[in-house]
Amino acid sequence: MSETAPVVAQRGSFKVEVEAGKSYWWCSCGKSGKQPFCDGSHKGSAFRPMEFKAEESGVVSFCGCKHSAKQPRCDGAHNRLP
Repeated sequence: MSETAPVVAQRGSFKVEVEAGKSYWWCSCGKSGKQPFCDGSHKGSAFRPMEFKAEESGVVSFCGCKHSAKQPRCDGAHNRLP
């Protein structure tokens, strides 16, 4: 893996129930064992987790392929991957 290309953790979204007012740290590198959230596997790389602050409770579709233009949310980019 190059430092500029994340690992595709999943070709699709991770649907997660979130709670209003809580922060969630989305994994941007794709290496986390706790997908879609960060477990520190990015350490030593250029990747950093992205904070998602839930404004309301409900289900959020987090990006699993790590290529979404609307990170940390899924935008269907996994459908355009080679």
